[in-house]
Amino acid sequence: MRRRVPIAIFLSSFHPGGTERQTIELIRRLNRNRFDVHVACFHRKGAWLARGEEFATSVATFPIEGFRRASTLAQAHAFSQWCRQQDVKIVYTAGLYANIFAIPAAAMAGVPVRIASRREINPDKSAGQIALQRAAYACAQLIVANCTAAADRLVQERVPRSRIRVIPNGIDLRPYSWRAAERPIRRIVTVANLRMEKGHDVLFEAAQIVLRRCPDVEFVIAGDGPRRAELETLARRLDIASQVRFLGHCEHVAPLLAECDAFVLPSRSEAFPNSVLEAMASGLPIVATRVGGIREVIDHQRTGVLVPPDDARALGYALLDLIQWNTHATALGQAARTAVETRYSLERMVTAYERLYADELAKHALVAPTASEVIAS
Repeated sequence: MRRRVPIAIFLSSFHPGGTERQTIELIRRLNRNRFDVHVACFHRKGAWLARGEEFATSVATFPIEGFRRASTLAQAHAFSQWCRQQDVKIVYTAGLYANIFAIPAAAMAGVPVRIASRREINPDKSAGQIALQRAAYACAQLIVANCTAAADRLVQERVPRSRIRVIPNGIDLRPYSWRAAERPIRRIVTVANLRMEKGHDVLFEAAQIVLRRCPDVEFVIAGDGPRRAELETLARRLDIASQVRFLGHCEHVAPLLAECDAFVLPSRSEAFPNSVLEAMASGLPIVATRVGGIREVIDHQRTGVLVPPDDARALGYALLDLIQWNTHATALGQAARTAVETRYSLERMVTAYERLYADELAKHALVAPTASEVIAS
């Protein structure tokens, strides 16, 4: 039998988030006949820890408290030694800090295949963070972006396009039920961490516009974060608090979406939002901002409606259009469900990663499955 290829997947922790969701699904679904999957992290904690550990051959922790501490170099050396002990052939890193820490350490260990990632396009990183990550990228053969917008950001940061690959996020469609029949839109949901770049303040201003004409509409806010108290105060100041419901973090999004009638994402910045895929899988009509990877996922007026960021008026009237033109809203939701089935399955995503790993291993003449074997598996 052909020896399984040891791969180490490095993520910061197991706290809920888009990067963590996609990385954990990859950990769980990589073909165990081909790959021996080890997991490494800074902090072995978070609500999704059990899911991340369940299918891992091993889980190793390399705790750091910042990149300016001498102890971080010791942890990088420990990770390098661990890679040698496990005979790791591939290191894949998920996220800014994982890239900066683990890719150079893997190079020191002589790991033959080193693949970093880019899963965001936020412009608020410091010059120092950008420089550190670019230096880490120089130690990787490839950088995987989860959308073209993220790939373009890499090019802006002077990463050669020849070293960039795009693999979009995937979603497990099984938990998501959807109703093909028309239904009145009375409950509008957004799923996002309560941070400035998610644009909840713009949504609340848009909600004012909607509620003046449709006072029985409810806005459901799923997610938690540092802006919660500020946003609760804003809802009261705008006199919409009675129609805004804060749910906090929601572990199971599919049942929530099944209870709602439309989805909105007013973000100022996005790479490839999982919440949009979840809404599409639920067959909900979607209004989202024309930013980042959202433009790649949503086909305007076919699988959803796109509006400019920071434009409460455009957002509010787009939502009113969905409420008024129910037949069109239903058609948008149906087309969105079809699109996500066709283009964004988890199986498609995992196969793309397996093919990428196999191709890179083949370049180093290492024992690995061929691309055709990966596809067949």
